[in-house]
Amino acid sequence: MRLIVRTFSEICVTVGTVIVLFVTYVLFWTGVRADSAMDGELDRLQQRWSTGPVADPKSTAEPGPRAERPKPPAPEPYEDGKPFAVMYIPRFGEGWAKPVLEGTATGTLKKGLGHYSATARLGGSGNFAVAGHRRTYGDPFKDFPKLRSGDAVVLNDGRTWFTYRIDRRPYRTLPADVGVLDPVPEKAGYQGPGRYLTLTTCEPEWGHSHRLIAWAHLDATRPVEHGKPGALHR
Repeated sequence: MRLIVRTFSEICVTVGTVIVLFVTYVLFWTGVRADSAMDGELDRLQQRWSTGPVADPKSTAEPGPRAERPKPPAPEPYEDGKPFAVMYIPRFGEGWAKPVLEGTATGTLKKGLGHYSATARLGGSGNFAVAGHRRTYGDPFKDFPKLRSGDAVVLNDGRTWFTYRIDRRPYRTLPADVGVLDPVPEKAGYQGPGRYLTLTTCEPEWGHSHRLIAWAHLDATRPVEHGKPGALHR
């Protein structure tokens, strides 16, 4: 009998130790690794931008009645799993800045926020949609429920500052509700085409049975050489 009790006690201690180690990994170590990964992505963006924007090609055609103006170059496609912008949300606190990478694969979201590839480009017509973890992997959207109408969401792609404004409090829905990513998401109350932003994260805080959605519209743009937009000077 004593042997049985002793064995059971040892099993309980072992299981308890495993649980503590797992919780430590989820709460602490994934955050440490994610913060390091996000810092690395931000550094890569800054290094890329430090070389300056690529100049648009100029026409060498002689002026005349038949001379045609050159078409502007097509924007470079976002590269899967690579960063292309930085997002700032003042509501989440001073210094909150996260890289935005192309795609929403599991590995991508461990390094920052992820752009839904099928949605619009940053600042473009349609719906630019971004996903992020609520908890674990750096907790980028931990404070998501704090978003309120009028809050600024600012993005920088190395050339332009884009300031979006939140239009309503976060909306709770099911993961299958893909209509929230439509070019004109009806549940946001938008009546027609525009330049929109959709943010998505998990709900509840430590689960994934639902999603929280925040919608915003493009309020202003500003060339990076003109300095940070007023929305970041709170």
